Amino acid sequence: MSVLKSIFGQDVDTTSSTYLGKPTSRVDGPAKVTGGAKYAAEFNVPNLLYGYIVSSGAARGTIRSINAAEVEQVSGVVKVFTHDNAPKTAYLDRSHRDQIAPDSGSPFRPLYQAELEYSFQPVALVVADSFEAARYAASLVKVEYDLKPHETDLRANLGKAHPPTDTRAGYVSAPKKPRGTPDEAYAAAAHKVEAEYSQPIEFHLPMESYASTAAYGEDGKLTIYQKTQGVQNCQEYVCSVFGLSSGDVQVISPYMGGGFGSGLRPTYDIYLSVLAATALKRSVRVSMTRQQMFSFSHRPEAIQHLKLAAREDGMLDSVTHTAIEETSQNEEYLETVVNWSGLMYNCPNVRLDHQLVNLDLASPADMRAPGAVTGLYAYECAVDELAYQAKMDPLAFREKNYAEKDQNADKIFSSKELREAYRQAAARFGWKDRPLEPRSMKKGSDLIGWGMASGSWEAMQGKAAAKLVLTADGKLLASSATSDIGTGTYTVMTMIAAEFSGVAIEDVTFQLGDSSMVYSPVEGGSWTVSSVGSAVKTVCGELRARLFKLAGKVDGAPLGDATIEDLTFANGAMHVTGNPVRNVTYTEALRAGKLDRLELDTTELPQLAKQATHALYSHSSVFAEVSVDEDLGTIHVNRVVSAIAGGRILNPKTARSQIMGAIVWGISMALEEEGMLDDHVGRFMNHNYAEYHIPVAADIHDIEVIFVPEHDEVVNPLGAKGLGEIGMVGVAAAVTNAVWHATGKRVRSLPVTLDKLL
Repeated sequence: MSVLKSIFGQDVDTTSSTYLGKPTSRVDGPAKVTGGAKYAAEFNVPNLLYGYIVSSGAARGTIRSINAAEVEQVSGVVKVFTHDNAPKTAYLDRSHRDQIAPDSGSPFRPLYQAELEYSFQPVALVVADSFEAARYAASLVKVEYDLKPHETDLRANLGKAHPPTDTRAGYVSAPKKPRGTPDEAYAAAAHKVEAEYSQPIEFHLPMESYASTAAYGEDGKLTIYQKTQGVQNCQEYVCSVFGLSSGDVQVISPYMGGGFGSGLRPTYDIYLSVLAATALKRSVRVSMTRQQMFSFSHRPEAIQHLKLAAREDGMLDSVTHTAIEETSQNEEYLETVVNWSGLMYNCPNVRLDHQLVNLDLASPADMRAPGAVTGLYAYECAVDELAYQAKMDPLAFREKNYAEKDQNADKIFSSKELREAYRQAAARFGWKDRPLEPRSMKKGSDLIGWGMASGSWEAMQGKAAAKLVLTADGKLLASSATSDIGTGTYTVMTMIAAEFSGVAIEDVTFQLGDSSMVYSPVEGGSWTVSSVGSAVKTVCGELRARLFKLAGKVDGAPLGDATIEDLTFANGAMHVTGNPVRNVTYTEALRAGKLDRLELDTTELPQLAKQATHALYSHSSVFAEVSVDEDLGTIHVNRVVSAIAGGRILNPKTARSQIMGAIVWGISMALEEEGMLDDHVGRFMNHNYAEYHIPVAADIHDIEVIFVPEHDEVVNPLGAKGLGEIGMVGVAAAVTNAVWHATGKRVRSLPVTLDKLL
């Protein structure tokens, strides 16, 4: 196989495919940099009204009064909606559940009742003929409450922790029974670690705030321009809540300024915009402020207790991992936190437990690498502690305890190149020169530390469909109702369509983000390429079969008695392999069939029979260097090397971009992000970019990404595992472990800030 070295350092296949595996610039790039790409709050809709949300100032209680009638007298104000006058929506809880909602519980309903469920929830919507008028009038809204005692402190309510009572799609509950005898093994072990790790509430905070433009048509039908990771999920939700037919609601979201999981469920701006539009029979736009972006979802706070033990020779012998997270009073949000500790390394004795505490807060939501980034932060730090107890290098300890199968499910991995990821990342980082003892490296007044961690994420595939339209001019239009949350979906789907259809990539257009298109699951969980991409590949195969059949009608039968297996499909034509003179263009084939276009679609399902006997995961190996000022405690991450075993890499350019962004977020999780609750009032105090700290350019230095070749014929037809999550898992642990190696001080609560070191 011929390869060339890409500008990103990894080998790129130049012979086995035309487009896949080669660095390709974003096809949507020109639209974004020229302003041609329109986002939810930018669509021009005539006769548009603007809604401004009024948020509650109390965490629990009852609304006594709102001066709505008084505010409606303000010039430009059309209506003030409150729980007193809002049109009634569906009564049953199940009518308000979207595809991602828990199977039980009561989803939040804006302006539905006088009861407060959490601080910052919407309590009124001011609708006016201009945004400025709506915002000004909203400042005049006065709400009086009858307050009730609230509970927002997780640590103060640990006594109320309880096992989850239900599950939701995609959640894998912790094993109910322990594996082996973890208590006995722990008691007899030579090396032991027992520690508590904690992580605060963290927020998604994509750059584009959430907005919904509900365009009300003369026929009463709604076209909703919405920021969402699932247009069909939002369409189903709107229809169910407001009693509308699917033919009366179309949700459009061609571009997103970041999602990270915050848009998997319908956000309350779509509820409010539709409520106002249907009541007023006018088009209404509702946008959240930056502060309100802190009001509806977050990564839940977690307190984790770990007990790890190893035998004298360093073999891991006992793992006990318990996690307690917060959820809202009305829903049980679940994520897979502790299960990773039973599959990352070989261990015969394991107990895993995950519990919840209901608090007066908004329901948490999936946030990049939900569960894994939480559980593996604590576990990978505890493993680091145990390695030091055993006087072993952290990498050597992990290699010694390498897992050849998923012991939770007792299944072999469909593929796992983590050993190679260790080798390549360690070599690139220079890990062999790392001294075992902490505080062993210094540069000027800075202590230098090297840390590492492993990561893993599920390689999932869901049901998805794709549609193709090939026209007589040789152009191909491919589509599916998926989203592009910034990861490069437009580009990679264009590449897949070009690769497997044989149409030149410049003649392929991929469309997405419209609920009227063929089915797609929500975009999240690193499963879009495996799900939608597999559907695109399959429908392209069907297209080629149809074209081959039409080619038989071409005068002179240029392909002769060749079978479809004898043909090469490329550049808008099919020819006998090795004999390009014997060819039929796609245009000629359509003309022979007297067609001006060829339309077809297909639905791709996961290969369950094939996948059921395997554990499907991607893996990572992350190495980080930090410098810590010995006197001031300030921390800098000097460099990170991350090796990813993520199956087939379809576009190294956007893939590297995904991993780099994930590493930046992992650094942010380790050192900066913290939602600060004032439990006296039950409210987040730092609900802005000024006080909720995230990295700036000066915080990020050298990042190197390595893609380890990994062949997988089980995971999906493309062999791609997805990259959105795996790049972040393990980063916070690697940075935290590096801080310990630099200072000798183990900080077990995130973020690691200078006050905790001093």
